[in-house]
Amino acid sequence: MTQNHLALIEKTQALIAAGDIVAAEFALVELADAEGDSALMVVLAQLPAKDILAVIREYDNSKESVINLLVTPEQFARAVVIEKQYKDLTRTHLRGMVNSIIFRDDADPVAFLNAIGDLEGGSDALADYFSDKWSRVEAFARCGTFEPLEDHGEMLSQTALLGSAYARAKLEHDEVADRDWMELAWLLRYEIPDLFIEMLMVLRAKASAHEAATAGEEDYEEDDDGKVETGDTDRGKATPSARESDEESAI
Repeated sequence: MTQNHLALIEKTQALIAAGDIVAAEFALVELADAEGDSALMVVLAQLPAKDILAVIREYDNSKESVINLLVTPEQFARAVVIEKQYKDLTRTHLRGMVNSIIFRDDADPVAFLNAIGDLEGGSDALADYFSDKWSRVEAFARCGTFEPLEDHGEMLSQTALLGSAYARAKLEHDEVADRDWMELAWLLRYEIPDLFIEMLMVLRAKASAHEAATAGEEDYEEDDDGKVETGDTDRGKATPSARESDEESAI
């Protein structure tokens, strides 16, 4: 790494700290234009996850971002699990950046999903992604389709979910290849079923807490750490804690 790279890292972090995300992204793009993608990848590898997150969560689908094209599954996963610190209850930025990066043309979506699932907080972040599609995801878990008429059926128990983890898909991948939540749900269920089940358990817990608050039973506010107990799931038993100390601080 050269002195110019170190100076760029310092400049980028200062711009992000000042809230000038556009200028920070422009500085990184200038490096790629001048020295190539490999130089940018070296710099991205040195940036904290919170700074990469600050840039990629502002994704504009009207233009292509070289940062989004080059971020690795591991870098992206570390950014995704701390996105909740922005406390965006609409999840608009989370869904936008997940779709734009996981479904980019050269990407292996399963590699990105596995990287997210391997981190503490990964299933929680994925549950947030599906937060406004809970009934549709439950229907998909139960019957293998996304038909709205199936949205209000009985939820499968965790045992039943585990029993159907490797059931044959009723829908082909091409039928749901929308580069959005349906395709992501399909990939999770049929490519990484243990992560799908863990995510669904977290999603149910979040939905239950929200419904209880709506009914006036308790005040609902997401915990700062956003954690939901997943110790009884297969993925939960193998999920390592992989956060850096500077990523724990509020953004």
